[in-house]
Amino acid sequence: MRVLFASTRGAGHFYPLVPLIDACAARGDDVLVVAPSALEPVLAARKQPYRIGGEPPQEAMAQIRARAMTLSPDDGVSLMVSEGFGRLCTAAMLPAMEQACRDWRPDLVLHETFEFSSVVAAGRHGVPHARVAVSAGLFTAATDPLVGPVLDAYGPGIARGLLASPYLTRLPATLDPSPYDVTHRYHDASRPGALPDWWGGADEPLVHLTLGSEAGALPTAAGLYRGLLDAVGALPVRVLLTTGHHLDPADLGPQPPHVHVESWVPQEDVLRHASLVVCHGGSGTVYGALAAGVPLVCVPLFADQPENARLVAGSGAGKAVTPAGARGDESAVLSPDDVRSVGAAIEQILAEPSFRDRAGALAAEMGAAPSAAELLAVLGG
Repeated sequence: MRVLFASTRGAGHFYPLVPLIDACAARGDDVLVVAPSALEPVLAARKQPYRIGGEPPQEAMAQIRARAMTLSPDDGVSLMVSEGFGRLCTAAMLPAMEQACRDWRPDLVLHETFEFSSVVAAGRHGVPHARVAVSAGLFTAATDPLVGPVLDAYGPGIARGLLASPYLTRLPATLDPSPYDVTHRYHDASRPGALPDWWGGADEPLVHLTLGSEAGALPTAAGLYRGLLDAVGALPVRVLLTTGHHLDPADLGPQPPHVHVESWVPQEDVLRHASLVVCHGGSGTVYGALAAGVPLVCVPLFADQPENARLVAGSGAGKAVTPAGARGDESAVLSPDDVRSVGAAIEQILAEPSFRDRAGALAAEMGAAPSAAELLAVLGG
């Protein structure tokens, strides 16, 4: 089988495709990945062939982001999905996607939720396609009407084809009921490695602080990380903070012995040992933590993070602390009250076994879903 994978530029949008890419490779399928140039370093480090598609004009995207920052969180998301992912990214990526469908002739197209040029190209060339979730189902469904007019401008029935296509998600039904008629759930079988002992043999609970792979580029990133560190500064825990590659750990200054800071550590290695994850509620971190049975404190900032935080808190597998300065844009800060609330949430979760029990129950549900390889057998034989 020949499977074309399509992604937009964000690492958080590409990584949900990886278990399926790896499963295809293990089966001996032919794989081609099409993505913007921003993902080329990631793609070049992998073994699968790839092609680079176009990027929207930087000035146009900057204008959309600037407008989004003046709007409410919901309206800002609507603008980014309809104008950013829908109009600009689709137009930029479509020539490469059309060529790939025309000359490579895939049997199946798998695209992350917000990559739409592949839907247009697959529809025009009669190729079956399925959508791979990068967010919770209800969040995605709320954005679907925004892209209908954009897609149908490329041909009648394109938007209808998107909504009728299979929806593939790693989140469990108990946490994230799907609004889509054809939904397939799958799990990612991670292979965690050892975690270095950065704490000199200490055995207090390990708290992992992370804002994902991209938040380090925010103008307020250093302040956000310092706020999280303040929240755990006096607690009897070991702390591992990962900043991502956009922020130098040295920029956070010296830390006490129970705190260790790295740019990046494989998430599965950390989660194997963690007692708690404190994060911004990004879908990749939420999925990874729950799949490992680790409860969370979510401090949502923008995009799908508030919805993910709500789902985690509602499930009993963690708590949500929404910063007073989170306006749904890239200027979020943590106030002293926010820092105290995060610290209190950490203490509560570590003290009450029910949070870890609930996270463990979700992990068991997720592990019982079909593997990526089993899902591929359903989709393409």
